[in-house]
Amino acid sequence: MGDRLTQLQDAADQLVHQFIACYYYIERRHELETFGPNDKIHDLKDNPKELDSLPPDVFQAGQLELARDLITKEQQIEYLISSLPGLDNSEHDQEQLIKDLEEELRVAEAQRLDAIKEKDEILVRLDQVLRSIRRN
Repeated sequence: MGDRLTQLQDAADQLVHQFIACYYYIERRHELETFGPNDKIHDLKDNPKELDSLPPDVFQAGQLELARDLITKEQQIEYLISSLPGLDNSEHDQEQLIKDLEEELRVAEAQRLDAIKEKDEILVRLDQVLRSIRRN
């Protein structure tokens, strides 16, 4: 999993895709209605796949589901934004956190080097044992 900024960018990209999907759903699935006396509904016999209207209750249920998905994604974005360092974390706090992480890294590196040294010592001893077995 990426860092918080990458997660935020991914969530924003997903939100844009959801907006496009919502627009496409509404554009392609709505009922043909006129809103004024001068409005005309063009005959779709030439291109029948352009509009696939749904019954009003199914269309509204789809809109409701899409709206809930948008709200959920927006809440995820809000959470990611709130978890970013900002006003709650002063520059001094962030510097202290970095120093603490650097110290943890030094300790882990020392442990890694000790483990490598121990591995090399064990390999030397194993080699000596194997050589003594061959001589006998």
